[in-house]
Amino acid sequence: MELTAANVHDTTMLERMLDAVQPIAGPTGRPRKRPRKLYADKAYHSAKNRSVCRRRGIIPRIARPKKESSERLGRHRWKVERTFAWLHRFRRLLIRYDRRSDIHRGFLQLACCLISFRFLVGSFC
Repeated sequence: MELTAANVHDTTMLERMLDAVQPIAGPTGRPRKRPRKLYADKAYHSAKNRSVCRRRGIIPRIARPKKESSERLGRHRWKVERTFAWLHRFRRLLIRYDRRSDIHRGFLQLACCLISFRFLVGSFC
């Protein structure tokens, strides 16, 4: 999990975030170390980002400006937006009041644990 300042563009962290992905367990065999595809909006469109994905064996599905609509990513993007909405239920995370990043990260991890627990128990709507 990486934290950056609010004024840092997301594309600068793409390579670090791809390297931080944990192995993905499948039905059988050795777990994959990378996802198969990366879905991203137009902000991530650049030759560098596409090559970063391809070097890691990831197929980039990045919308191109003036050619493709971001709406095609909607069926994948709603999962991200839903998760952000779940995190924003914790008011302490909605607006960051903590100056220290370790405290903020701790509350973020606690919120993720609570969301996962509620999702597994079935009491999350």
